[in-house]
Amino acid sequence: MPELPEVETTKNGLAKLLANKTITKVEIRNPNLRWRVDDSIQFHLNYQTLRSFSRRGKYIIFNLDKGYLMIHLGMSGKINVVDINEPIKKHDHFLLYFDKKVMRFNDPRRFGSIFYLKSLDHKLLNSLGVEPLEDSFHKNYLFENSRNKTQNVKAFIMDSKIVVGVGNIYACESLFKAGINPKTKANKISKQRYINLRNNIKKVLDKAIKAGGTTLQDFSQVNGKPGYFSQELSVYGRENENCFNCNGKISRIIQNQRSTFYCTKCQK
Repeated sequence: MPELPEVETTKNGLAKLLANKTITKVEIRNPNLRWRVDDSIQFHLNYQTLRSFSRRGKYIIFNLDKGYLMIHLGMSGKINVVDINEPIKKHDHFLLYFDKKVMRFNDPRRFGSIFYLKSLDHKLLNSLGVEPLEDSFHKNYLFENSRNKTQNVKAFIMDSKIVVGVGNIYACESLFKAGINPKTKANKISKQRYINLRNNIKKVLDKAIKAGGTTLQDFSQVNGKPGYFSQELSVYGRENENCFNCNGKISRIIQNQRSTFYCTKCQK
């Protein structure tokens, strides 16, 4: 599933290619995504100019002359910008045409979503927690919000109502860097260890964004290139391989129906 670095990478790529471009045509090839794409979106988007792009959690916000286009990549979604004459691919469900380019939303599993909004006062956005790369994610934030939380710390930092965008890959990597066992209950971790974890979350996400995200299966950048952070993963996907720190073995367990990778020696 695309996580915050992949969404941020996509947003940045769109901004470089499509900022101040005018939509000349909207094509809905398959409206049956997580929520059905409303046919009226064509009326709202036609001949609008994309003024800028922003991100909230894992939602990409297209800031238009009037209103907003909001896209979530879901589990397998990606957005590419290609020449207007390039053949359409399987699973290209939603297309925005410009003078010489076309933006294509491709989503094999169809868990993505596309909405036109008149304002950003929307239930899907209003329930989100703080952004991990902004000042609101201050050094005491995790400690202060964990005191009544009895779930494991990995589930806690992946809760989008607490902090957005720390998906499975980056939760595993951040906990490893902070030396925290992912099975530890959230309310049993000290303030200083949470400060260290918060700092490592920021570092891991920032590094992943600079690498263009992580490509394991489906994700690609707007220009079609993969994300290169997969080359820097310390624990994720490395079951039974040697730990880079202690030369022990990386273990894999299932938590909340997701794979967790960690070092039993380094993460206490």
